[in-house]
Amino acid sequence: MTKLFQNYKRAAVEFVKAEGNYLFDQDGKKYLDFSTGIGVTNLGFHPEVKAALQKQAEEIWHTPNLYLNSLQEEVAGKLIGDKDYLAFFANSGAEANEAAIKIARKATGKQEIIAFVNSFHGRTFGSMSATGQDKIKDGFGDVVPHFSYAIYNDLDSVKSLVTDDTAAIMLELVQGESGVRPADKDFVTALSAFCQETGILLIVDEVQTGMGRTGKLFSFEHYGIEPDIFTLAKGLGNGVPVGAMLAKEKIGFAFSYGSHGSTFGGNKLVMSAASSVLDIMLADGFLPQAFDNGNYLQAELKKALAGNAKVTDVRGLGYMIGIETTENLAELVEKARDKGLIVLTAGTNVIRLLPPLTLTKEQIDQGVAILKDVFA
Repeated sequence: MTKLFQNYKRAAVEFVKAEGNYLFDQDGKKYLDFSTGIGVTNLGFHPEVKAALQKQAEEIWHTPNLYLNSLQEEVAGKLIGDKDYLAFFANSGAEANEAAIKIARKATGKQEIIAFVNSFHGRTFGSMSATGQDKIKDGFGDVVPHFSYAIYNDLDSVKSLVTDDTAAIMLELVQGESGVRPADKDFVTALSAFCQETGILLIVDEVQTGMGRTGKLFSFEHYGIEPDIFTLAKGLGNGVPVGAMLAKEKIGFAFSYGSHGSTFGGNKLVMSAASSVLDIMLADGFLPQAFDNGNYLQAELKKALAGNAKVTDVRGLGYMIGIETTENLAELVEKARDKGLIVLTAGTNVIRLLPPLTLTKEQIDQGVAILKDVFA
């Protein structure tokens, strides 16, 4: 009998080993991973990240944030470059989003935050309250007040919710959990301009879309905007727990001494992984190739599934792809797994693909062939 809460629906498979973009279960079966642990191991099980963790573990893996941490400065510098942002490190995407909510309220002196219907920002009370899905909140009582939800890709809907007490607008540029739905570029451009005109802060949740997932380090680069605040996690540590909240220097005053903190956030072990991840991703040609390969995967899927009555849409950005279907999602996931491919779901009718950015063309073709067979 298990001693664990039953809040996860687990398949009867345990992965016990990994090599590159492949997983191996307890029976030695090999799987091509198109899930990356829900968008986490964006580089696969990369030997350079492993080596960085091993080296750091031999030296020192944790010090409190009462002392200098040069690795935090190193990672912040790689994330920010010459842009006017400051960084705060946490342990997860939910924590990063909590920090974003707190700094937005404190910096503006206002309380209301506009998020979007079908959004997902986490499961802590603040991030859950920002999430525009009732199923995430059911049974937990009253949520944190002063959140409202606009219709995605609808600027008039956003404007209708603005009041004199609006602090920020919180946005995913691809709604991942609810079905892999990219934001319209015209909408994002207009929303960013509206925020600049009104002084409302723009928060972009890059927890799933960031760290190369869409073929850019941050997905907002596709849209030609610079948010006031953005959040990262998942792929930042490639499997070790780290999140980050980055905000413009102009609102940095709101996180003064003692205003916010994290015991584990940004410790030396996770920062060593994040630094290695960024070295790999920022190397010449890496992200452009990932973007091209993501486009290749999406194009090959559209070709392979064209005319298939079970598939109603293939959409996404970079290596963040959704296959909308009329079929039972659990059965499709099981079929793919039986054939040696690990995939995810999103919303009620989408198979979600979050493959490693390090896939070869041969591995892409292998995955497409399996998916074509799964949907046959």
